[in-house]
Amino acid sequence: MRTVKLTKETKDELLGNLLKRNPGSYTEYENTVNEIISNVRENGDKALFDYTLKFDKFDVNKETINVTRQEIEEAYKELSDDFVEVMKKSAENIRVFHEKQKRNTWIDTKEDGSILGQRILPIEISGVYVPGGKAAYPSSVLMNVVPAKVAGVERIVMCTPPSKDGKVNAGTLVAADIAGVNEIYKVGGAQAIAAMAFGTDSVPKVDKITGPGNIFVALAKKACFGHVSIDSIAGPSEILVLTDETANPRYVAADLLSQAEHDELASSILITTSQNIADKVSKEIDEFLKTLSRSEIIKKSLENYGYIFVADNMDDAIDAANAVASEHLEIITKNPFETMTKIKNAGAIFLGEYSSEPLGDYFAGPNHILPTNRTARFFSPLSVDDFIKKTSIISYSKEGLYKVHNGIELFAKKEGLTAHANSIAVRFENCK
Repeated sequence: MRTVKLTKETKDELLGNLLKRNPGSYTEYENTVNEIISNVRENGDKALFDYTLKFDKFDVNKETINVTRQEIEEAYKELSDDFVEVMKKSAENIRVFHEKQKRNTWIDTKEDGSILGQRILPIEISGVYVPGGKAAYPSSVLMNVVPAKVAGVERIVMCTPPSKDGKVNAGTLVAADIAGVNEIYKVGGAQAIAAMAFGTDSVPKVDKITGPGNIFVALAKKACFGHVSIDSIAGPSEILVLTDETANPRYVAADLLSQAEHDELASSILITTSQNIADKVSKEIDEFLKTLSRSEIIKKSLENYGYIFVADNMDDAIDAANAVASEHLEIITKNPFETMTKIKNAGAIFLGEYSSEPLGDYFAGPNHILPTNRTARFFSPLSVDDFIKKTSIISYSKEGLYKVHNGIELFAKKEGLTAHANSIAVRFENCK
């Protein structure tokens, strides 16, 4: 990994380089994605089936698009009992954490009879996209579905691409069953997003689409936003580790590589106040690369977006961390909780040398669907809030409205909206 001095210039260069990873930068794919969406929207199942045959080499039809209960049972048999049990425990941890996020409807009444409140209800139907291809991520199934179930969503549908023989990854199917998915469709890519956004004869229209995917999936979610709600336009994975001289360089190196193995666009950044730590981490990375199975992907990722920054002091290091607003932020310092109080922007924060990022990916309970590409400055992790809708409640008595009607009418008239003013005034036209 390249090691550089942290300065304003090198920080700005880093931020500019990271922006190249934003899905919005890949405009060359937008026409293809828009064509797919239009075709699915106009031709429904026919377009959906044609694309599945073209891209996934599976000749799907109305009879084979749904995953059957038998296929799910067969998936259980393919997995070890230990793996199934750890998925169940992970799902329970996710459920317990997200239960604490639930909100209740509230009503506030006043002595004059006025009532204000907020009604909270779950969305009716949620859609989750699960990638196939090079890797399957059962953990993402749990992270997307369990919060929706906690929120009270009654119908959850999942789309995931099939293999050439029409099968779906066993881990994906078992995770979906554990989490409580109601129906699973063998369709992937931008066409799956379009199907969930607009509906076809086979795939229902949903209220919200969550879940990661490749650049075509990301751009399709972006294009369909407004017709359907989405979680975010997710970019490549990223980690930033913030350390002082007390960090264990072997742990730091291992954690940086845990994200670099995702893909060649993943970003792994170390910001440290210790040149000694920087040198040792670099050496540990070189040693790990000799044995890790995805070392070729890791090397390209580090070459593209891997950095070790040496800062003059912790304040400068924290300032840079806040500017990067990383998806995952590990703080391995003498007092990580004190350091954390100065962090403003991060998707998830991992404190101390035994809080490695994969703990959050798989087991701890907080959601691993996190803001990327510096969007932690204004976005939050996926939560129960993403699967609810809020409705305002307003009920004024005659007495309550009478006390304020003149002010409302004045406000409306000042905006030139005389019909608004009249709507209030007619209720008191016979009052002196």
